[in-house]
Amino acid sequence: MRVRTLGLLATLALGLASVATAAAVFPATIALPRGFQPEGIAIRGNTFYVGSIGTGAVYRGSLRTGQGAVLVQGASGRSSIGVAIRRRLPPGPLRTADSVGGLAFGALAGLALVWIVGAVALQLPGQQELRRQVQQSALLRELNEVVPPQRALRALARVDPFPSITGPAPPAGPPDPSVLRQPGVRRAAPSVVRVLGTACGLGVSGSGWVAGSGVVVTNAHVVAGQRDTTVDSLGGPPLPAQAIAFDARNDVAVLRVAGLTAPPLEQAGPRSGSAVAILGYPENGPLTSKPGRVGRTSSVLSVDAYGRGPVPRRIMSLGGQVRPGNSGGPLVDSAGRVVGTVFAARIEGGAGYAAPPDVVDDALARSRAGPVSTGDCVR
Repeated sequence: MRVRTLGLLATLALGLASVATAAAVFPATIALPRGFQPEGIAIRGNTFYVGSIGTGAVYRGSLRTGQGAVLVQGASGRSSIGVAIRRRLPPGPLRTADSVGGLAFGALAGLALVWIVGAVALQLPGQQELRRQVQQSALLRELNEVVPPQRALRALARVDPFPSITGPAPPAGPPDPSVLRQPGVRRAAPSVVRVLGTACGLGVSGSGWVAGSGVVVTNAHVVAGQRDTTVDSLGGPPLPAQAIAFDARNDVAVLRVAGLTAPPLEQAGPRSGSAVAILGYPENGPLTSKPGRVGRTSSVLSVDAYGRGPVPRRIMSLGGQVRPGNSGGPLVDSAGRVVGTVFAARIEGGAGYAAPPDVVDDALARSRAGPVSTGDCVR
């Protein structure tokens, strides 16, 4: 960790030195706003960005015309207060300490801003080119070495690339909350796990359930493109997991988790109209249990885990609240048996879709002793 930190500081120092040199000559050719004090410059294509660590302002302009505008105004009010205080400091150690402290704080604030902007850019839907540019940033790679994405993104929020699709209509009857009080549902809870990992620099969270000794079932879109998947159960530490089956068409994945001691759950055929509990870790929060109701199981033309289609699939509709993070979690009947594995919400809301037991059984039957590829990340 110390070596990585020193490397990051060296990179930052060299970057500040180079941008300060460039900024010193930049105003000679570019018309900056009056009073703007350049302290850093970046160029991409025909667009330039000039920043001021002291004020936090960012100016964007064109290299062809030399014209531009202030992109981020910065903390002008706080800067004015700081200038007023600085003027009252007598020359000497206090003013020197103020200068050094201000530079250090500005540099740290700049790093934080770069990391936050990069994290937000990674989560913008559909912005594949922007996401690739962020992932190629040398500074962000150094930051991710010091603060790995799987740790840092946990501090903000993990996402579930949770699909919303159109499919068979959900059952007409409302969910029955009394199913949550059934002993079988309570017994099943310790066998429902949280699945975490990082794909394309973005933290991903989902759910899963124990299907055998050290074997977990989840969704393919939850672990797609990951190399650092972990699984944790109620009160247990995170355990490394490897995919041993990956079915993108049906959005089912099977994981091998060494050291997992939670008891396995049995599967049972779904009965249309029956009450179930929707178990999982929505939005990377605590384990929750919501009432649901089983709908019809149908063969349909839909999309796969990557949103590609149409592909033929067997899916089961369900009524009840399904949220991002429920992906891969089980639908449990009153006896504690799994009758479906959640993979999507219904576009119209208030319902979702699950992979029926026979589809999951096929994935379990195809699982291998060693790891398999989880393909590309879901964008």
